[in-house]
Amino acid sequence: MADSQNPPSLLVAEEEGGGGKGLPSKKAAKKEALKAEKAMRRQQEEAAAAAAASLSLEADPLAGNYGDTPLADLQSKEVSGRRWTEIQLLVEELKDEEVLIRGRAQTIRAVGKNMAFVVLRRMGFTVQCVVTAAPELVSRQMVKFAAGLSRESIVDVQGIVTVPGVPIKGASQQVEVQVRKIYCISRAAPNLPINIEDAARSEKEIEEAKLAGETLVSVGQDTRLNYRVLDIRTPANQGIFRIQSQVGNMFRQFLLAENFIEIHTPKLIAGSSEGGSAVFKLEYKGQPACLAQSPQLHKQISICGDFGRVFEIGPVFRAEDSYTHRHLCEFAGLDVEMEINEHYFEVMDIVDRLFVSMFDSLNEQCKKELDAIANQYPFKPLKYLRKTLKLTFQEGVQMLKEAGIEVDPLGDLNTESERKLGQLVLEKFDTEFYMLHRYPLAVRPFYTMPCYEDPTYSNSFDVFIRGEEIISGAQRVHVPEFLTARAEACGIDVKTISTYVDSFRYGAPPHGGFGVGLERVVMLFLALNNIRKTSLYPRDPTRLAP
Repeated sequence: MADSQNPPSLLVAEEEGGGGKGLPSKKAAKKEALKAEKAMRRQQEEAAAAAAASLSLEADPLAGNYGDTPLADLQSKEVSGRRWTEIQLLVEELKDEEVLIRGRAQTIRAVGKNMAFVVLRRMGFTVQCVVTAAPELVSRQMVKFAAGLSRESIVDVQGIVTVPGVPIKGASQQVEVQVRKIYCISRAAPNLPINIEDAARSEKEIEEAKLAGETLVSVGQDTRLNYRVLDIRTPANQGIFRIQSQVGNMFRQFLLAENFIEIHTPKLIAGSSEGGSAVFKLEYKGQPACLAQSPQLHKQISICGDFGRVFEIGPVFRAEDSYTHRHLCEFAGLDVEMEINEHYFEVMDIVDRLFVSMFDSLNEQCKKELDAIANQYPFKPLKYLRKTLKLTFQEGVQMLKEAGIEVDPLGDLNTESERKLGQLVLEKFDTEFYMLHRYPLAVRPFYTMPCYEDPTYSNSFDVFIRGEEIISGAQRVHVPEFLTARAEACGIDVKTISTYVDSFRYGAPPHGGFGVGLERVVMLFLALNNIRKTSLYPRDPTRLAP
């Protein structure tokens, strides 16, 4: 009887001693046996691994309730009909209801193996989501998945709204979502170049920590701008740019209600619109051209075209090599032009009512945003009068002179003089928003109308917030011969603006207007220290990205 522990072929080899013709030697047979044994062992290991994987899935029947959503499921295949709830709408009245929400994983905290907290953020609102291991509801594997999410990943959560018995300090919404399903829609890199909590930290907090012997990360301005996509996620930046949006919206709505129409003027022009050399020059199909320093010329042409009252919100380009806290090479201009009947004060009155209305609306409608900004950049609300203060340039110079500051009465005010005058006005009139008019003609653009009684001065004005200029405006020269003489006197090649000058030859009404820098208005209303904080993607002499 054959040995049950050995195959017959090996027995033959052993009995015959390998001497039989065509039969393997004993050594060769042993080698083949070892090879076969290794192959069998490998198959057994693979089978065991597959069985373990299968057992893992069988051990977690809830595996379909969490995970990274595959790309194929995000490619707009069909409309599921699921109802989504915005985080800001999660309130106590939704207690015990099931909701589906989406947001960024702002913070993730594991508490042992059976619980994890994930705070989701969307549109400036946050909610705490709780993943708790429970039979037939949530597995430990699901808790582990949630705890392993990277911050700033985009996550979908389905769960039940509950109301805890104590206030939730780390979220805006005072409810919790007991998670039943959680999927990662877009996983953020595990190591962010800047952390949102660092970028959101106030200087006051950093100083207090330093006094206590602690060190907190302070994110510098250049680092913020290099990683702007992360920086603008902070609560303060969300507030700043929502305020900016409101300023533009209120500017538009007010002027539409005042019978203005919105126009869109070209940004490629043949000659400079302001005079001087601070223009970006380029070649336009073989012709010299430049980027418009303002829509000035075309909004005046539009007035000659009988629109009566026009405004524009659009980009403005200045090629100045200025590195100050308030200058940019590209910014958003808010421009207005209108016919006047008798006096340039008609334009100033529009400015008065427009900005008082704007300030009122911001204070009333944007409290959440203002609070978020003040948490990081503390500031005092702007002081302004119901009827805006108007001072002549000469009165301003006299106030400075009485304070011991000498100013050229036929020159312009420098930054220091403007700030000092702002302090003097605040002390005397209790306002941080005022107008200064009748500027010296020599410091105004060529199209500015001189004063009738004293042509060394002009029918022009500037407007100030917290001691810094935000608006320049004036009555315009509408007589073509006079306009030509003024342009030539300012060193402008009249040929480059011939279509502009010619537009006044066919009948031009008296008119005036003004221009506002959107970023500067927001910066000064919020008392911020740098205009780059109010420019979404700032362009200055050293920055062209992102």
